Amino acid sequence: MKAIVIGAGRGRRLMPLTEDVPKCYAPIAGRRILDWTLEALSGGGCEDVVFVGGYLIDRIRADYPHMRFCENAGWPDNNILVSLFQAEAEMATGFVSTYADILYTGEAVARLVAAPGDIALLVDTDWRPRYAPRSEHPETDGEKVRLRDGRVTEVSRTIPPGEAPAEFTGVARFTPAGARMLVEHYHRARRAHDGGAYRRGQPFARAYMIDLLQDMLAAGVAMHAVETHGRYFEVDTTQDWELANKGWPPRA
Repeated sequence: MKAIVIGAGRGRRLMPLTEDVPKCYAPIAGRRILDWTLEALSGGGCEDVVFVGGYLIDRIRADYPHMRFCENAGWPDNNILVSLFQAEAEMATGFVSTYADILYTGEAVARLVAAPGDIALLVDTDWRPRYAPRSEHPETDGEKVRLRDGRVTEVSRTIPPGEAPAEFTGVARFTPAGARMLVEHYHRARRAHDGGAYRRGQPFARAYMIDLLQDMLAAGVAMHAVETHGRYFEVDTTQDWELANKGWPPRA
């Protein structure tokens, strides 16, 4: 299955680690985050990888010639959702999408790929203990989800932490039908909000992936929840990087 890795941003909160290299090059347990990502994707059957790059994209092209690339030239002024859609031409056959600053396992990807339904989200049910030492990234910032009967019913940062049984990891799978729905909702939202405010009063260009996913959920689109009980890290700050180096790779 195809994978689309969203990795255009610089990662300023990881400075000085990202002074001269992309964020996904930050070393975890002696390997780049991107190498862990590619290993996990391969473990789940995703060998065809498209990388959406921006900051220092030529460095990544040179180091990973087996990947294919889409460029987000406007990366300083947009965000994850617009970045993902630089690879719209790659979506029709279905794909797994992933943020480029996270750590997860091939076993989780394999279960995500095999999940029922046209759209499935990988969610971490042990998310609150992981946030406990993250003073630079409080749990109120988490991409929290509500679940019911194996499905995601809401995804938002505004869900009170005590009401969120899990957090969206940033890894999702779309069948061809799921990809069509994603593309349709994206262009509908863009026509309605481009140049103006979108969710949380932010410009559409600054939207997150969860903003569009929540629009789709509100419209009745079903999303299956695939749970990982920990075995996941987000590396957004230097504090996260230190924590990940102490806890990754996870024990078998």
